[in-house]
Amino acid sequence: MAAQGSSIDAMSQFELHPVFGHIGAEIGFAQSDLFMIIAALLTLGLLWIGMSPRAMVPGRLQSAAEMAYEAMMSMCVDTIGPEGRAFFPFVFTLFFFILFGNLLGVFPLFFTFTSHITVTLALTLVVFFLSTGVGLYYHKLHFFSYFVPQGVPAVLLPLLVPIEILSYLSRIISLSVRLFANMMAGHVMLEVFGAFVVMLAGAGIIFWIPSALSEAVLVALIGFEILVATLQAYVFAILTCIYLHDAVHLH
Repeated sequence: MAAQGSSIDAMSQFELHPVFGHIGAEIGFAQSDLFMIIAALLTLGLLWIGMSPRAMVPGRLQSAAEMAYEAMMSMCVDTIGPEGRAFFPFVFTLFFFILFGNLLGVFPLFFTFTSHITVTLALTLVVFFLSTGVGLYYHKLHFFSYFVPQGVPAVLLPLLVPIEILSYLSRIISLSVRLFANMMAGHVMLEVFGAFVVMLAGAGIIFWIPSALSEAVLVALIGFEILVATLQAYVFAILTCIYLHDAVHLH
């Protein structure tokens, strides 16, 4: 907890530090990289370990894997169309990679790599270039008609086409900043309230009741942060499906 005296340093939790000692420092391997690997392994393990029993009466882990598979497949097909089956592995991996990245940071001494704009921007660029590439693959040069509004007089096209292009490019900012800002704000809030509880508890017996109440609020905030972490992963995945739908169907 970053609380020293009467000051609270809520931003130090986002600092990157090398792990694995001298080797990590030499290759630039920080805790963000470590937890990205952990999130990737958890994503792989969800299906590999969960589906390895292949039981007719599934256990809890297999049931969770099957529910996750069906939910993501349904989202892809319902949003993109029948073509969504081809993009299911990407959307599934993206959702659970972000979800585990968000949730890992809730645990003490763990790190939320999705609270760094460089990570969310990299994920967004993958989605952006994939959806653009899909549009070009399906429609060739006709893809650029996406930026020409239908039924608009030709005299207005010089004004509206640049606006459409800017709107398309703004996906990069909106998608990356939304995830980064929500995760960063949530962890700053948890840090401030947690440090406040510690400061009250150490201030004397007269502050124990306010400290207990603040701790109850902190527990509620942790639950809220888990909800936000799940919701932001879903929003990122559903927006990815919407962008792929636009690329496939040009509307």
